[in-house]
Amino acid sequence: MRRLLYEARRAASSPNRNARSATVFGRLLGAAFVICLLTGLYSHFLQEPLDGMRFPTSPVWLYQVSQGVHITAGIACIPLLLAKLHSVFPQLFQHPPIKHPVDVLERASIALFVAATILQLVTGLLNTYQYYPWPFPFKQVHFALSFVIIGSLAVHIAVKLPLITRYWRARDSYDAEGRFVEPSAELDEARAAFVAESEATAELARFRAVRDADGTRRDRDPHAAPPAPARGLTGRVTRWIDSAHEVDREPDRARVSRRGFFTAAGVATGGVVALTAGQSFAPLSPLNAFAPRQRGLGPNDLPINRTAAAAQVLETAMDPDWRLDVVVGGVATSFTLDTLRGFDRADERLPIACVEGWSQTGAWRGVRLVDLLAAAGAPTDHRLRLTSLEKKGGYRVTEMGPEYASDPRTLVALELNGEPLSIDHGYPARMIAPGRPGVLQTKWLSSIEVLS
Repeated sequence: MRRLLYEARRAASSPNRNARSATVFGRLLGAAFVICLLTGLYSHFLQEPLDGMRFPTSPVWLYQVSQGVHITAGIACIPLLLAKLHSVFPQLFQHPPIKHPVDVLERASIALFVAATILQLVTGLLNTYQYYPWPFPFKQVHFALSFVIIGSLAVHIAVKLPLITRYWRARDSYDAEGRFVEPSAELDEARAAFVAESEATAELARFRAVRDADGTRRDRDPHAAPPAPARGLTGRVTRWIDSAHEVDREPDRARVSRRGFFTAAGVATGGVVALTAGQSFAPLSPLNAFAPRQRGLGPNDLPINRTAAAAQVLETAMDPDWRLDVVVGGVATSFTLDTLRGFDRADERLPIACVEGWSQTGAWRGVRLVDLLAAAGAPTDHRLRLTSLEKKGGYRVTEMGPEYASDPRTLVALELNGEPLSIDHGYPARMIAPGRPGVLQTKWLSSIEVLS
């Protein structure tokens, strides 16, 4: 078993798999996860605020940018995680697997980190495509996994801190000829033992090869020339196999290999970011190849997530007897669509930004919420409960903080991009407020209740 593990590690070894590469990709991956955690917490508390929480309504694009960064950083984590795993892969075959009590903590934390990260990235990526076949709720699991990832990452960093510090800078990681400086046994006992055994095995193999070749030639012809290397495809393959590990000892080849690997990882990360970030950032929208939503495509020239048919509001939203109720102290004041159209209407350019990452700014026209509340005799410094005509759904009933209710840019929108609201965008009326997630911009608005 020990020999098998050693051969597996040797077969997987390359100049790119060392502590310096692991440190570089670990730094990038750690930064991406911290960005995802902070932007994810902001999105979570916008939807599930704690008591007393207030959120800024300016700039109006704050949530649009934060959620776009969240999704983009999450996508960038995919190639970075693969590169990181590539760098540390041989460590999975160290023998014996556990040599010190600290190894238990390190192994457990990295196993938890890798498993939770893969689950988080896969489910998060599929959620951006609105594909979610799992039996558990996405929002709660996504929120809980973020703490598992950050916690296990913190433990892993703490255990590996001496090694990370040692290889933090490139100039301390390679000698004058560009050869990687192996860690001392105190920093990485398993790596040091592996290198020593590898070098001894290679030296013994070279000695045996020379001895056997000399013996064969002497048996046949004492004056024979050294054997010529194999020719053709077979020769190239055998030479490639024989030289697979020599690159570790050749600084020039190792340097080229490292640069190639880091370039490939950088191109892959930049590529997936550039080809998906266009759903969140207008300058990159022409490059948007992988994201499921395209700017400008959809009713009112703006994408949608949930249609009126899916929300089962086709009849109730088109009912001529539709009314918008503003409820204060249990007393409702009803407004018809014609009544709402009779208000002084305001224009605002506000973004729709969804948790799936796509966003687009629209030209909204409607009644200012502060004017509507005043007409109903309602205060504007209270929380509001918004109810949609939807028959079911996690966002059929939502709440809005007073910071949005009192902001004059918050509209009960009746038009979008110069046309009456499409039914898929919330006809006859929807709420649009600055800096809120799209799932809270209630469509097919039915009632607004002032909470005490």
